[in-house]
Amino acid sequence: MTPGHRHDATPIDAQRRQVVMGTAALAVAAGLPLAAAAASAGPAGSRQIPSTQPQQGNTMNTITTRDGTSIFYKDWGSGQPVVFSHGWPLTADAWEDQMVFLGLQGYRVIAHDRRGHGRSGQSWSGNDMDTYADDLAELFNTLDLRDAVMVGHSTGGGEVARYIGRHGNKRVAKAVLVGAVPPTMMRSAAYPDGLPKEVFDGIRAGVLADRSQFFKDLSGPFYGANRAGAKVSQGQRDAFWLMGMQGSLKSEYDCIAQFSETDFTEDLKKMSIPTLFVHGDDDQIVPIDKSAQLAVKLVPNGTLKVYPGASHGLATTHKDQLNRDLLAFIRGSAG
Repeated sequence: MTPGHRHDATPIDAQRRQVVMGTAALAVAAGLPLAAAAASAGPAGSRQIPSTQPQQGNTMNTITTRDGTSIFYKDWGSGQPVVFSHGWPLTADAWEDQMVFLGLQGYRVIAHDRRGHGRSGQSWSGNDMDTYADDLAELFNTLDLRDAVMVGHSTGGGEVARYIGRHGNKRVAKAVLVGAVPPTMMRSAAYPDGLPKEVFDGIRAGVLADRSQFFKDLSGPFYGANRAGAKVSQGQRDAFWLMGMQGSLKSEYDCIAQFSETDFTEDLKKMSIPTLFVHGDDDQIVPIDKSAQLAVKLVPNGTLKVYPGASHGLATTHKDQLNRDLLAFIRGSAG
């Protein structure tokens, strides 16, 4: 989003990852903390993994995009591909509960770290929604994925919508948007009930002032830990923090504008495939009335499934329910 003079396409080296991984544990985020803030691609370039065949077992790979940024991804199992896009400011690891479950059900499960997040290259520029979608398209092309089911959480839900808006449905059979940010989060003439820009300015200020503490605080409303009777482990909250701290400050800072200001209205209209929206009605990060309840009306073949009392982090707190619903949607016709 912000022009720069250089980018670093080198992934975090193994030794650094071991040091970072030794400091806590990690999880999922993506959206904007209401309580915590007062939140075209053509063919890819040189690639390190030429195979387009389904990967057997657990493999860890990277591709190199046309601008030289390394994108890390996991590719497990075999069968119809299910491709996951994570939320801000986390990584592919946020989806492991779903990946293991669906992998054991006979699906090929793939998840990447968005550029600037996790183990992917920390590019100075290119931290914008169009480039995120184009990076994903390069991954699709490299692996020659077809008849795929795309699953995106929060910012990742926007990434799924923008991918289809820019690259079409040719390789995609179905889509699932979980706690996703579309159609848009920030108040505008088209969406007068959106959140004011000052909310997102507060997130930017918090990330720049003390990113580590900001992520620790954000994990509370993210998982609904601030609700009476909440059953969220400290380990899970620590995991959330660690995943966020693996990313680049510059990339995560740039991404705030992308998840808050991007208007996905036209992308949603192009999602003619069966599309399932899953959202908690106690989502404190991406409120359901400002997102899924509006977005489902824009998708030609959309269904909304509401999880009563669920938080933004329902892929963890309601993982068994979500796993069952994903499997049923993938196997069924429309959800």
